[in-house]
Amino acid sequence: MVANTVSRNQRLQEQERLRHNGSFMQINPKIRCKSVNQHLFAQGILANDITFGVGPAGSGKTLVAVAMALKLLAEHKVERLVLTRPAVEAGENLGFLPGTLQEKLDPYLRPLFDAIIDILGPMQAEKLLTSKVVEIAPLAFMRGRTLSNAFVILDEAQNTSVAQMKMMVTRLGLGSKMVITGDKTQSDLPRNQASGLDHAMRVLDNVPNVRFYSMDKGDVVRHSTVSAIIDAYDEYEMLHPEVPRERGRKENPLQTILTEVK
Repeated sequence: MVANTVSRNQRLQEQERLRHNGSFMQINPKIRCKSVNQHLFAQGILANDITFGVGPAGSGKTLVAVAMALKLLAEHKVERLVLTRPAVEAGENLGFLPGTLQEKLDPYLRPLFDAIIDILGPMQAEKLLTSKVVEIAPLAFMRGRTLSNAFVILDEAQNTSVAQMKMMVTRLGLGSKMVITGDKTQSDLPRNQASGLDHAMRVLDNVPNVRFYSMDKGDVVRHSTVSAIIDAYDEYEMLHPEVPRERGRKENPLQTILTEVK
């Protein structure tokens, strides 16, 4: 077992404690953790420098991370938010879309915008996003930087290469926190390329102030049908291991564009 990973026994103990002593963390007036794993993840963000949240789609990883970021920003514990994702598409060749670079990137980075809107509402979110306190950019734009006094979120980390993950976790500057979220079952990397998320879980297992939190289908808080869909796919893949999952593509036009920009 990974040393810095919260164990099943720890989750059960926390669940029992919450049953007797209180409720899940209320991150802000609108967002409350809905499961033990989300609660532990939120607490871990406060306690550690780099916190990993790993789990399936809809388990609240990104929403909890963004809510905690906005909480610490409102409390003046950080000065800015930096939100990023690796430039790997899930089924769409964004490089061929018309428009400027920003217009090409906006749909790809939209889930991060949506999380802020869900928490603050459209008007407050727009005000925050235009204040330049929040930076949302592809992972390629992080190279060579030191991110100080910031709350940094790397989303979709299963799509990072080993080199990209190493680059990202070493961007952490003084006064900053970093949260890294991902779903190991939804990698868009080429089949022969190792995931930086998987690699980090092995390499960073004993590093102080780095912690890993896992979520599962029991934490999914989207429409109930989503949970049923996840179960159906999991069952099918378990019964038909000979059917390969579609992973990655030979080319990544968006990555080419970002390389040219850099």
